[in-house]
Amino acid sequence: MVAVPMKPEYGPTLGRLLAPRWRAASSLARRAVVAAGIGLLIAILAAVLTLENAHYSRGGRVPFSFSYRGLYRVAPDPGTYVRVERRFADGTVRDSFAVGPLRLPPYSGSVSGELPLYAAGYIRELSGRYPGFALRGEGKTKVNGITSAYHVLYSVLLGGRKLYGRDILLVPERPGAREGVVIVMLSSPMKSSESSSPLEVALKGVLLRPLKTFSFG
Repeated sequence: MVAVPMKPEYGPTLGRLLAPRWRAASSLARRAVVAAGIGLLIAILAAVLTLENAHYSRGGRVPFSFSYRGLYRVAPDPGTYVRVERRFADGTVRDSFAVGPLRLPPYSGSVSGELPLYAAGYIRELSGRYPGFALRGEGKTKVNGITSAYHVLYSVLLGGRKLYGRDILLVPERPGAREGVVIVMLSSPMKSSESSSPLEVALKGVLLRPLKTFSFG
């Protein structure tokens, strides 16, 4: 081991103190120390990457993007674009954020008037898709400046666990727009969770960031 140059009054350095032991150590011990150091470096790097924001963007007819942290990309359900989630140790969903396509039928008037009508059929679809589905509310909401958004609030049973759901029907605010997205968010209502009702899903916790950063274009 090479000692770092240092004034005598500040010595000896750690390298100088350890040098005799390093030279006396067997090659096997040296390899073990090097391997442990590499393992520690990898663990630190993995922790840093976990704390950094990840980003997703999609082009096409309805381009959009969002960032997230503490969630992991998984295979999306058929017919949807993307899904990020985190799970409990037993494999059941703890929090999930997914985005899929939305296409409105031809309509007259404003999109804010059409979305509640569309939501009626959407709710029927949810009730057939999820076991234990219970509608908890619906109404207009706002997503990053888009005031015409509409959300559906509910609870379901997945994998034996109760989950709160908050799905947002979102279309770009321009006259006659018919194509947009459905943002599907699920969160566990356990005591350690950030959500104590469907209305609170994505108001804080890991689902806040992807919703807060979601944007078209």
